Amino acid sequence: MSKILIPADDLRAFTTALFTAAGVTEDHAATISAVLTWAGLRGVDSHGTSRVPRYLELLDSGEANRDPVLAFSSTSPAVAVLDADRAPGPVALTAAADEAISRASASGIGAVGVRRTVHTGAIGYYTSRIADAGLIGIAFVAGMPNMAYPGVKGAAVATSPLSIAVPATGHPPALLDMATAGIALGKIAQFRNAGRPLPEGTAATADGTPTTDPNLARMPLPLGGAKGAGMSLVFELLTSVLLGAPILSSFHSDDPDGRAHRQNALLLALNPAAFGNAADFAPAVATTLETLKSLPPATDDADIRYPGESSASIATRRTADGIPVTPKLWAELRIAAEKLGVPLPATT
Repeated sequence: MSKILIPADDLRAFTTALFTAAGVTEDHAATISAVLTWAGLRGVDSHGTSRVPRYLELLDSGEANRDPVLAFSSTSPAVAVLDADRAPGPVALTAAADEAISRASASGIGAVGVRRTVHTGAIGYYTSRIADAGLIGIAFVAGMPNMAYPGVKGAAVATSPLSIAVPATGHPPALLDMATAGIALGKIAQFRNAGRPLPEGTAATADGTPTTDPNLARMPLPLGGAKGAGMSLVFELLTSVLLGAPILSSFHSDDPDGRAHRQNALLLALNPAAFGNAADFAPAVATTLETLKSLPPATDDADIRYPGESSASIATRRTADGIPVTPKLWAELRIAAEKLGVPLPATT
């Protein structure tokens, strides 16, 4: 059976209905669905609709809070901290992005730390949201240790992601969205389901031995070895430790709550106007991107693209054709829909 195509609007409405039926408030359910659908449209399937069953599990188990109370605190006009009360990541980080936009619009920069959220999702969504407001978006996330670190036996640090989005006149934003791992955990599962070997140097067994067998792989290896591992460690310092909510040291201690699932984040919004470059910045970014794409190609068939361009192109195509869903995922969604009494969306 080939993949099923579902129109993006129908898929968003369906997943919103699932989360609402699971006890999430309607506005929060819509926010979660918006983030997952955005990832699916852009081809980031590991963070798209495939996450719906897992999010429902997190809500069911109480790891994620169905009705969190989001609490902002601040001691500076440009800085705020959001205690997310175990809100699903899309709910917490969307609120944080909007707060960063508001503060950057007034102060030139907005920095919002987020503590105690659960699975942040595709963080490129939040930086893109900031870029859509004409600002530069930067985000760091730290989570539970699930990745190797040079010289350490077993999982030591998290696959902490980084995203930067920069608005460009007449173009989709330049969007860097990457993890500090050589491969995402969701990608390992995709290779396993497809029966394909993993790329060399991307994953390891539970004790840290590199492997290309997706059935033996238990954790990713850091991107670039010590470079990716070092980035992950620094992101823990910039988020968790900065916010007084350390994850790594708690995880590797005898703290009884050290292994409770949680993530922290730091979102930054930079206002070009504060740098005296309000009118010229986005056009100059566009010129820079166009210059890159006009450089002599290395081969006749070389396709020169800037970060985010390919995923924006996929989004255009999937908006027209629908978002593909694998038969396995469709079966899981059918079970969830039946359990929660939600009608299935139309498919092609």
